[in-house]
This record gives sequence, C-alpha cells and structure tokens, in this order.
Amino acid sequence: MNTAALEISNLHAWYGESHVLHGVNLTVAPGEVVTLLGRNGAGRTTTLRAILGLTGTRKGSIRVQGTETINLPTYRIAHLGIGYCPEERGIFAGLSCEENLLLPPTVGETLGGGMSLAEIYEMFPNLEERKHSPGTRLSGGEQQMLAVARILRTGANLLLLDEISEGLAPVIVQALARMITALKAKGYTIIMVEQNFHFAAPLADRFYVMEHGQIVEQFHSDELQAKQDVLNTLLGV
Repeated sequence: MNTAALEISNLHAWYGESHVLHGVNLTVAPGEVVTLLGRNGAGRTTTLRAILGLTGTRKGSIRVQGTETINLPTYRIAHLGIGYCPEERGIFAGLSCEENLLLPPTVGETLGGGMSLAEIYEMFPNLEERKHSPGTRLSGGEQQMLAVARILRTGANLLLLDEISEGLAPVIVQALARMITALKAKGYTIIMVEQNFHFAAPLADRFYVMEHGQIVEQFHSDELQAKQDVLNTLLGV
C-alpha cells in the first residue's frame, strides 16, 4: 500500500492563546485532489498553515510522505516537497513577472524537479505575454496565475492552494480549473481551500468539511449528489 502523501492525526493548533484546530484528522493519497470546505473561520486556512508550521503551537501528528513533521521548522517541512500558495499571493512588486518565476529555490525532486519556464508559459500563456511587466501591473487573475506558477517552479509535488479562485473573472477561474486538471494528470497531489464550491466540485476526488476547527464530514466525489442536503446545512450552497 502506498504511503500517504499527507496524513494528519489529532492535530491541534493555536495562534497565541487562541485554540483554533481541535483534533483534525485527514489523509491525502499521492496524486489525489482534496478540497477543504467550510464557512469562513472554520479552520481551513489554519490547517494549511499548520501543515507548514506557520501557526503557533502545534500538537498531534503531521506526516508528509511518511516523515513526521510536527516538530520540524518550516524550511525543513517545505523541503519535503510542499508548495504553498497563500490567499494573499505574495507577488514581489519590484520584480517582473519572469523575475518572480526565477526567484524560488528548489524544494522537491519527486517529479523530476520544478517546471521549466517553457512549461510554465505553455500552461499560462498570459504570463509569457506579460513576462517583462512589474508584478503590480498584472491583473488579479494574472497575479493568481503567477502565484501558482511560482510554486510549480520549485519542484514541490504536494500543493496547498488557498482560495485561488476568489474574486476572479469566470474566464480566469476556468483557466485555473484546467490547470488543476493538468497538474493532477502529471501526478501532483493538491489540497485546496475553496469557498467557490462550484469551482471545486468537478475537480476534487474527495471533500472534507470543517466546522469550528474540526472535520465534521468527509465524502468522495461520487457522493456529492447524496450529500447535497448536508452541504446546504453546513455551507449554505
């Protein structure tokens, strides 16, 4: 049986004295796309941040490709092959689009190293057109594409994507959906936090629903129809 790409057991996390995660348990198989659903404040983003050690105190177990990381510093966790695309994107305003792409270090070799610029530009033609533009001159959609493309340059094979569709035009959202489908076909493992259920639903293999810092529901994509009433109650979708 394959080692899980990510296995979280009884995870508790704090920001200062605020106890945010209360015993989270989830498992993600290699090559799987998993979406964390829930209302704002449910603990979804904190779960992604906790995986990388970006919260305060963490207790429990977080195993990445079989390696226990709960006591490791963030840079060591990242070097296990994790790429994180935060909601705020973090584009360097003083650098061009291409300079932003050339900046990240290599953190994982599982899929043969990071994508080349040529591969990035094939996946995101908009970025090639704007490669000499300063980061702040890019549209919101182009900045989001750049934020995702930048972690693909690192060689990471476990991608944590936080609200990548938020506030973007439908044509950009469709392009991001095509990207996730392509990355899955290449063998990437992806964990998405998404408020846009209609974006996430066709892409994910499995779903976890969070409420008050806990997993309250989990189901496979083929159970979506049967879970509609539960989702309406928990998410209002």
